[in-house]
Amino acid sequence: MPRPPTDAPHRSVPPAVGDRRPWTDVPPALRAALEQRLGAPVTRAVTCPGGFSPGVAAQLQLADDRRVFVKAVGSEPNTYAPELHRREARIAPVLPSHIPTPRLLTALDNHGWVVLTFQWVDGTMPTQPWRAPQLNRVLRALAALATAVTPTPPALSAVLPTAAESLADEFRGWRNLTQQRNAGLPLDGLDPWAAAHLDTLAELESGWTQAVRGDALAHCDLRADNILLTRQEVHLVDWARATLAAPWLDLLFLLAPAPLHGGLSPDTAFAAHPAAAEADPSDVTIALTALTGMLIDRSRRPPPPGIPTLRRFQAVQARTALQWLRRRRLPHHS
Repeated sequence: MPRPPTDAPHRSVPPAVGDRRPWTDVPPALRAALEQRLGAPVTRAVTCPGGFSPGVAAQLQLADDRRVFVKAVGSEPNTYAPELHRREARIAPVLPSHIPTPRLLTALDNHGWVVLTFQWVDGTMPTQPWRAPQLNRVLRALAALATAVTPTPPALSAVLPTAAESLADEFRGWRNLTQQRNAGLPLDGLDPWAAAHLDTLAELESGWTQAVRGDALAHCDLRADNILLTRQEVHLVDWARATLAAPWLDLLFLLAPAPLHGGLSPDTAFAAHPAAAEADPSDVTIALTALTGMLIDRSRRPPPPGIPTLRRFQAVQARTALQWLRRRRLPHHS
């Protein structure tokens, strides 16, 4: 589905890649079942760039000249990845039709594998670091999305968790680091400002569930490799982590950790965006604190199986988010 951006990526931005597997790794019985569902055999499979799934992500060319996008993963090497595909299989069919996203064509779950097939979108991922024209296109698309799906339609909200449920494990990074420090474990490499304000950051982070509450549809994994730009539309893909949250949460996920080119500013872009018009600044600071803590905490862990570049990618994101957080006024900040 995605093609690489037309400009070469900035050297400070590591590639978002997992250990991609070829289409032929999918069990033959599942490949045959998919061809039967699609009504034509697969004549060619081309692996697509981007993303972190340790599985298959490919364009399939069919004998009747159609193209589809397939993503497939087994329980090896990462046992968590199939569950993300199963979540997406539950969410994708009930996404409102007016949301620009590829439509799920079929889902198969057997032989330890989950195989999802989507409409093909001939688009490109945004250039990184973000350039103003592309970023502005995406920001306009997020504004339209927030208007269109707030509140979230009942059929969709019935299958979505709240942010408090879906992010409970991730949004406790500062508290995890505090526990490590209190246990006498070294925090080697932690930013000096973060280390000096660790208790304040952990206390602030603890209020995140109230800060991000809401009934808007949030993608909750919004970054450049989950966006496809066509001439006319901005498509958001990979909805496995979708939640019910504040209408500005996706804006924060997009801007806080993103490398921006030239004079682009996350502060300015966030404050000017319609989705953030009614956002409480203290809630935004709390959510930014929790997001930054998650990235820092996760970046310090060993890489998950099959996703060797993830921690390096998160470390770059963490540094960018921390820069924004330091510019905001923290409660109890001395």
